[in-house]
Amino acid sequence: MKKKYVVTGGCGFIGSHIVDKLVEQGHEVVVIDNLSGAASDKHYRNEGATYHHYDICDHNNTVGLYSGAECVFHLAAEARIQPTLKNPILATQTNALGTCVVLQCCKEVGVKRVVYSSTSAAYGLKNEPPLQESFPKDCLNPYSVTKTFGEEMCRVYSNLFDLETVCFRYFNVYGERQPLKGRYAPVVGIFLRQRDAGEPMTIIGDGEQRRDFTYVKDVVEANLLASDLENKDCVGELFNVGCGKNYSILEIKDMVGGEFIFTPERKGEVRISLADTSKIKEKLGWEPQTSLPQWIKEVNDGRPNS
Repeated sequence: MKKKYVVTGGCGFIGSHIVDKLVEQGHEVVVIDNLSGAASDKHYRNEGATYHHYDICDHNNTVGLYSGAECVFHLAAEARIQPTLKNPILATQTNALGTCVVLQCCKEVGVKRVVYSSTSAAYGLKNEPPLQESFPKDCLNPYSVTKTFGEEMCRVYSNLFDLETVCFRYFNVYGERQPLKGRYAPVVGIFLRQRDAGEPMTIIGDGEQRRDFTYVKDVVEANLLASDLENKDCVGELFNVGCGKNYSILEIKDMVGGEFIFTPERKGEVRISLADTSKIKEKLGWEPQTSLPQWIKEVNDGRPNS
């Protein structure tokens, strides 16, 4: 049955993949995006969706766009650490106030559910992996502070206003359309771009840091499962979205293949990141289908002249 969905940030990396899947399924898809932070300096559009160039903080111009939607996928954000360090005020306005406006709009027009995208950066340095949703927050930058504020607002709107919410903490999402530039772009995208440009891959520190990487289309599937109104077990809950397996930066370098150099270590970065995914498996039935080595091999096999 055809349904209406709204995707905030639907021109960006993860959001555009969600839009594609919803359009493929035959749904009415409305995208709200101010085009300020698209991955790889590109904006992705699907001809089957309707696009509105508004800031999510603009209540008056956006509230009507949510009307009739069964579920809203809220991904619009200052979505990387570096921009929030440079402009904490903008980060707070977009990630904190913007999320509050989205939730309020949904409440006012009767949206049934909001699926909110947050970050594993909430766990910081103090928590030992595998990281569980029940662990205390350890926010180290404006990005994680403002994104976890959104989690709290989702909890409030679920508990006080009967707006069903589901929150996800993503672990190092990679895949097609991933950001390729910037200090905090995902290492997978940076390495592929550097190799294909004939540049050495830049390894920060000793390269022994380990990260849990999640394929973007697996993330899409988690979002779609969370939008199923028949599933009440996930309402008001917070879930890790990761693979439950991690890889070192040196291992990724070997998977990509090519020349490399070492650069100085950055202070305050997590050495080991690993998601405990038992909760999302139990309550949503979600498990990742694509591994990082598998995806990189497919990319390498498809390279020209490879």
